[in-house]
Amino acid sequence: MQIRELSVPDSYEITPKQFADDRGVFLEWYRFDKLEEAVGHPLDLRQANTSVSQRGVVRGIHYADVPPGQGKYVTVTHGAGIDFVVDIREGSPTFGQWDSVILDTVDRRAVYVAEGLGHAFIALTDDATLTYLVSDIYKPGAEHDINVLDPEIGLEFPPELGDLVLSPKDKVAPTLAQRLADGSLPSYAAVKEYYEANRKERI
Repeated sequence: MQIRELSVPDSYEITPKQFADDRGVFLEWYRFDKLEEAVGHPLDLRQANTSVSQRGVVRGIHYADVPPGQGKYVTVTHGAGIDFVVDIREGSPTFGQWDSVILDTVDRRAVYVAEGLGHAFIALTDDATLTYLVSDIYKPGAEHDINVLDPEIGLEFPPELGDLVLSPKDKVAPTLAQRLADGSLPSYAAVKEYYEANRKERI
């Protein structure tokens, strides 16, 4: 597999090598050793999630308190969508910036989202099925959101999708500026210390 860092530091696009024959296709969509080599520590898996979304559904922007945060390794197993990573770490040189990767069953890419980064997804097809491997269990009190339509962030969605479908909770999520003002965003310095502590534990 090929792994490249996205323009938002500490997030990565993973492109697997596919082996096709008359039976179908075989690939490795997750390799802990390859990810560890790129990231600096292995993904300590604690939970696996699946979401199924209809065309035009948007989920996000979501993030969790650090520590422990919730590192995510995501891929699409049916259909297609766009995965977004947003740097919401207060004090980061790339604060407020984002990058995206098309996830589908053609290239079968995955995205790694480090703890402290924001994550969002939009379905490009009906029944777009997103599978998440995550580094911590779901903890409602530690989970937060930012409005995915915040113009300050400016995520770009395909206009042909028409009216986007958001959950009631995501529709009223605070903006990035509001989260910055209320002090609920991860600190870049604290998050980097957390990354480094994870690396040292593995040495």
